[in-house]
Amino acid sequence: MKRQETRGFQSEVKEILHLMIHSLYSKKDIFLRELISNASDAADKLRFCALSQPDLYEEDIELHIRISCDQEKRTITFSDNGIGMRREEVIDNLGTIAKSGTKTFLQSLQSEQLKDNQFIGQFGVGFYSAFVVADQVTVCTRYAGMKAEEGVFWQSTGEGDYTLADITKQNRGTDIVLHLREGEDVFLDSCRLKSFIEKYSDYIDLPVEMEIRGKQLEDNHDEQIITWEKINKAQALWTRSKTQISDDEYKEFYKHFSHDITDPLIWSHNRVEGKQEYTSLLYIPKKAPWDMWNRERKYGLKLYVHRVSVMDDATQFMPNYLRFVKGIIDSNDIPLNVSREMLQDSRITRNLKGYLTKRVLLMLERLAKDDAQKYQSFWVEFGLVLKEGLGEDPTNVTTIAKLIRFASTYNDTSEQTVSLEEYIGRMSIEQEKIYFISADSYAAAKSSPHLELFNKKGIEVLLLSDRIDEWMISYLTEFNGKLLQSVSKSDSFLDKLIDANSDKQKETWKTFEPFVNRVKHYLGDRVKEVRVTHRLIEAPVVVTTGSDDMTTQMAKIFTAAGQAAPDIKYVFELNPEHPIIKRVMNIIDNHDFNDWVELLLDQALLAERGSLNNPHQFIRRVNHLLNRLS
Repeated sequence: MKRQETRGFQSEVKEILHLMIHSLYSKKDIFLRELISNASDAADKLRFCALSQPDLYEEDIELHIRISCDQEKRTITFSDNGIGMRREEVIDNLGTIAKSGTKTFLQSLQSEQLKDNQFIGQFGVGFYSAFVVADQVTVCTRYAGMKAEEGVFWQSTGEGDYTLADITKQNRGTDIVLHLREGEDVFLDSCRLKSFIEKYSDYIDLPVEMEIRGKQLEDNHDEQIITWEKINKAQALWTRSKTQISDDEYKEFYKHFSHDITDPLIWSHNRVEGKQEYTSLLYIPKKAPWDMWNRERKYGLKLYVHRVSVMDDATQFMPNYLRFVKGIIDSNDIPLNVSREMLQDSRITRNLKGYLTKRVLLMLERLAKDDAQKYQSFWVEFGLVLKEGLGEDPTNVTTIAKLIRFASTYNDTSEQTVSLEEYIGRMSIEQEKIYFISADSYAAAKSSPHLELFNKKGIEVLLLSDRIDEWMISYLTEFNGKLLQSVSKSDSFLDKLIDANSDKQKETWKTFEPFVNRVKHYLGDRVKEVRVTHRLIEAPVVVTTGSDDMTTQMAKIFTAAGQAAPDIKYVFELNPEHPIIKRVMNIIDNHDFNDWVELLLDQALLAERGSLNNPHQFIRRVNHLLNRLS
């Protein structure tokens, strides 16, 4: 060996290896799936690169993966004749992890979470799963088209460093030798090993072969005979008829290309012929990845053209709000030399994106209809992401709106389980609109004074408390002919509920008119209007906005985004039946009167906004008035 050196692992790799050695996975055979998957990817890359550089095949065009075990040496060897690696690629792929957020994620892991965590799948470093069962791993590799003496040797015991050197390797591709730990003898049993490999390789579209050793007597000497038995179908799974594919095969294929250790929630396999010919296999995972909100996170489908893998993470075929969808698309209409820029501007791409988006939404519609409990588990994981679709995808707003779930006053729980269709089904004939309230939290929404009249009248109100909700609802103005209305805004239907034009209400207004004018005179242009209201039951005051004004929650969104939000002028509404209002109405001293008005206004603003511009002044005023009352 030449240019031999010892190099230290990147710190994140050391932590991963520590987790691997201490049994990250409860199912240890997972290393077989990861290494077979990596070998398959190497073959895909060779096929693609050889389209423009056919010499890379080096007169060996029959691609395969070969696996052998040696019971005496306690080794399992994985060999492929795919693209291979250069020296710098070995360092980059086996010694470092460049993925953004890796360190943060590692620090957040708790030891009791490790066994069932989708750890390897999150980073695409399945190679390290070899250390679950091996105390030493050796890699010999050579990049296709390079000279035999430009092979690379890599070896490590999974501790703090690894050995790197140049070697001579006649065949292109990669050989990985695992020296098994004590206690991992199950993988040295050829029958058990074969069954494991069958499980993880049936969907691989190139031969996966296992070494068969035999003996024959020749010239009075035993001669070792080695043959290779193909143990998979060697046909791309998505090219087979759906009737020929079992659920287990669909699940294993998902784990193969997604590196997820859990089964998918649902999937859809479709072959389309006509103006555009393509096959799609789309999966929705059970669990959201930890970095779902990381802007640098890659998403998208794996793109094949005539069954040749040409691109991973093809975002052009799936809208951002469906970024949790995983799968493949195999098109006959896209050129093999396609680039991301060509895809972005292609009519074919836009059409395919439309078809695939509708396919995913149809999957979710069927799930919601056929299995509400299963759909609820989807909503818990991906509901926040799906809400983005109302603003991003105007074409499918109606379909997406059917899939949105809300908390509401109908249920005494913060779980978002109520659909708009269910809400409308419970509406009375007289109710004209769908009512909602948005706040910083479920508790704040549920306890808002705006709900008092609705609760008394038995009118259901949707409770919106996710940060995205106010933005989302601005794109959802109506559903099935029913307008959506915030209960914190002025509304004509409320006047009907409280019979605002009755003789009693008119009499109340006359009685309180001087008081209202006095409050209005003091507050001036700090409020849009002051008036008495009969929407309140227990609260003395509330602030509302006009039907065309910006809501409090929308203003918060602007502020959080670093944008200047317009100053909201609230309507200050007073409850004439409340004893505090009756008490303040009879205060003659202007100083005391003004203090009480300030206190009441701050109280209403605190309930509406969750904060005050000057909380210390509010506290001093409360203490001052309490002291005077005593």
